[in-house]
Amino acid sequence: MLLRHTPKEITERKALTINPAKTCQPIGAMYAALGIHGCLPHSHGSQGCCAYHRSALTRHYKEPVSASTSSFTEGASVFGGQANMLQAINNIFTVYDPEVIAIHTTCLSETIGDDLPQIKKKAEAEGKIPAGKHVISASTPSYSGSHVTGFSNMVKAMAEMAEPVGKKNGKINVIPGWVEPADMEEIKRLTNMVGVKTILFPDTSGVLNGPLSGEYKMFPDGGTTVAELKSTGDSIGTLALGEWCSADAARLLDKQHKVPCRVLDMPFGLKATDRFIDALRTVAGVTVPDELSMERGQLVDMISDMHQYFYKKKVALAGDPDQLIAMTEFLVSIDMCPVHIVTGTPGKKFEKRIREITKDMGCEVNVKAKGDLFLLHQWIKNEPVDLLICNTYGKYIARDEDIPLVRWGFPILDRQGHQYFPTVGYKGGLRLLEKILGVLMDRKDRDDPEETFELVL
Repeated sequence: MLLRHTPKEITERKALTINPAKTCQPIGAMYAALGIHGCLPHSHGSQGCCAYHRSALTRHYKEPVSASTSSFTEGASVFGGQANMLQAINNIFTVYDPEVIAIHTTCLSETIGDDLPQIKKKAEAEGKIPAGKHVISASTPSYSGSHVTGFSNMVKAMAEMAEPVGKKNGKINVIPGWVEPADMEEIKRLTNMVGVKTILFPDTSGVLNGPLSGEYKMFPDGGTTVAELKSTGDSIGTLALGEWCSADAARLLDKQHKVPCRVLDMPFGLKATDRFIDALRTVAGVTVPDELSMERGQLVDMISDMHQYFYKKKVALAGDPDQLIAMTEFLVSIDMCPVHIVTGTPGKKFEKRIREITKDMGCEVNVKAKGDLFLLHQWIKNEPVDLLICNTYGKYIARDEDIPLVRWGFPILDRQGHQYFPTVGYKGGLRLLEKILGVLMDRKDRDDPEETFELVL
């Protein structure tokens, strides 16, 4: 199971991925769809694909994930899945009565060439979609992009639900990108503190971090409502948090409904959160409250107090592009040195942005889009680091190379709490620093000789 046979010598690989730093598009589409109130995600493909996507999300969020499937067999695989899809739409609305069915494709239905918009029109013509109910769809072939791409495609499908009435609602659309349910709660708390009315979509808070009440709800109380999604076309502006996850939906609203948009980094760390708060303040014409300034000051205070433990520590990172960009900037701002950075999502724009952030760091940086954890491991073997920030799959590298590990990103399969405790915003920044300091201090206590084993650090 472990990776001790990873060679130190790096050879170029074009057609082989080893230990991918990503998963497939439908998982991202399914997660996004769960952020709509009363929505049932639907996988247009085989039962096995849907089972994998559900289990991947369930293992991360520790919550039951409901989804339906077109249940392709040999016949659908040869002749197409239209009949399966039409029957599925009818069955789902009859049996489960969701507000929305959010359909995403799989490798199989994409290879066949099923046309989801055409199937939807046929379902409408045959009266299979009840009045007041909705069907949206996104093309999400697993053989291109990543789970980030699938998330973006489904969020864009949500934006297509906008039905402006021609009167501004005074709200700002906030598209949070793929973050934890707790992060979405924190973004709503921050916007409320600033005094800005927002429509957050998608919103998985209350859906994938809900309470144990003793009563099962197939459709939890959380999520962005259909009415809110329709109203996004009347908002005064859109803030998209992340180029890869959120920008396409924001630009669609701008193009189709003249809702001006700004694309910001995800608000991880001090500078990115500052830009997010300033954008809220500017768009809505409000002032930043003292309570929020105090939270910012607490983060600055912790950075100042603990700076000597961060200074020049080398870090390796793996994850999704939007998260990595903000995290890299945060680490550089506290004088840590992110030297190895890998994302499994393709896009040369990512590499360019990382190099811009790290250009004045004073050390060489390895960065790779459409990379994998095998390459990250090889980089670490050639230039060891003091810390690894990665999802659960990084634990094998951390064990083999004896590196402290901070679990962050998707998926986290062997720890709890990520769905309840935010890492965005100033409070989230404090938690990130606490996690980083915790593993660095544990390593120092483990390695220090007795004469320097201190009670107070």
